Amino acid sequence: MAQTVLTNLMPKMGLSKKALLLGAGFVTKPTLQMLSDAGVDVTVACRTLANAQKLCSGINNTHPTTLKISDTPERDDELDDALSKVDVVISLIPYTYHANVIRSAIRTKKNVVTTSYVSPAMLELDREAKEAGITVVNEIGLDPGIDHLYAVKTIDEVHNEGGKINGFLSYCGGLPAPESSGNPLGYKFSWSSRGVLLALRNTAKFFKEGKEVEIPGKDLMASARPYHITPGFNFVAYANRDSTPYRERYSIPEAQTVIRGTLRYGGFPEFVRTLTDIGFLSDASIPVLSADNPDPPTWSAATAATIGSRSDDEAGLLSKIAGATKFGSKDEESHVVSGLRWLGILSSKKITPRGNPLDTLCATLEEKMQYEEGDRDFVMLQHKFDIEWKDGTKEVRTSTLCEYGDKVSKEGYTSAMARLVGVPCAVAVKLVLEGKIEDKGILAPVNPKLAGQLREEIEKYGITMKEKTLSQ
Repeated sequence: MAQTVLTNLMPKMGLSKKALLLGAGFVTKPTLQMLSDAGVDVTVACRTLANAQKLCSGINNTHPTTLKISDTPERDDELDDALSKVDVVISLIPYTYHANVIRSAIRTKKNVVTTSYVSPAMLELDREAKEAGITVVNEIGLDPGIDHLYAVKTIDEVHNEGGKINGFLSYCGGLPAPESSGNPLGYKFSWSSRGVLLALRNTAKFFKEGKEVEIPGKDLMASARPYHITPGFNFVAYANRDSTPYRERYSIPEAQTVIRGTLRYGGFPEFVRTLTDIGFLSDASIPVLSADNPDPPTWSAATAATIGSRSDDEAGLLSKIAGATKFGSKDEESHVVSGLRWLGILSSKKITPRGNPLDTLCATLEEKMQYEEGDRDFVMLQHKFDIEWKDGTKEVRTSTLCEYGDKVSKEGYTSAMARLVGVPCAVAVKLVLEGKIEDKGILAPVNPKLAGQLREEIEKYGITMKEKTLSQ
């Protein structure tokens, strides 16, 4: 179903319009397919030609090539040459490379679209981008992206009617569908397991009841709390990175509470907290985990080295783990220990050594927690607005998106995450190519005009957030 929605909605633009797509990750295919259907000529550039060829296979108007992009600010003549031949560059590679892509776009006077947050390094290029007369649209995927479009919509409507936003909560989760979530973490990896775990080490900052709150990364999982959306889902939520700039970004200086965060299934925080407490989210080198080790140790020996246990038998390891972490109940302890056994980190199985606990753990997670044939993914995004009207009455309003992906199949499928990132990205590229986004510089869809343009287009693809008043 999701695959058919992607086709035949964009008007033909003709092969006179050319785009350069950087990257071949899992969210790129919907973007590429939509641009191809619109008649845009797209060059797909990756470090490895085979990846570009695989992405282009079966899609018209596409041309695979290789291109290596530096994350240092030196001039890149190869990238400049590639940009000089197109009208727009779509950067779907890691965010650390975006600033260099934008520098090249400034030199060649080409427009840019990314789905990533605007980093400080990118924002520093705003004046130069304006002087070059180019449009650089960022944060146009799911989160960030669709979340902005509908946050801005409700906030603008409330303000225009004389109301104010006293509180704003926004939580998003990219998860396996409930029937596909049967492992101790209730999670599967559709992208880098390392990236997922590293994000759990970030400090979270937000406003709560007028006070700024900061939670160190090591305590983030302990801060997770149950979060009700509908009775059918057992969600927990925790804050994600720094929410404090969103008072200004969303023009809600009156808001006493502003929290943007992540949804997971129940049991996830306790399990990850244990892994954190016993050292498995550390990327510090440990000799026994060296990738050069000709005789890799067993998992029990690797775990003993990681947590500093003299014993590598299960009883000794569990005793050391119990001393390093705290369990809220016997049931929680039983769940976590069962999960550790399932992962195999107490076993005599040989590890795949990657130099440090984090990457060695990731090797096992990638083996045991991938989406398999018949699985499907699921995205839940919800905003909650605490509104006060000018007559003093109050309202709690939600705006919710719930979407399931296709079942994983060798014949091809579109995940919910790929669709919800790829479609908004392609829509932004379309508007840029049509000249409908007039603003120049480093942009994000956090103002009503740009958010409205993009929202109107993505709704043509059946992507929307449904509003509901919970109380008045």
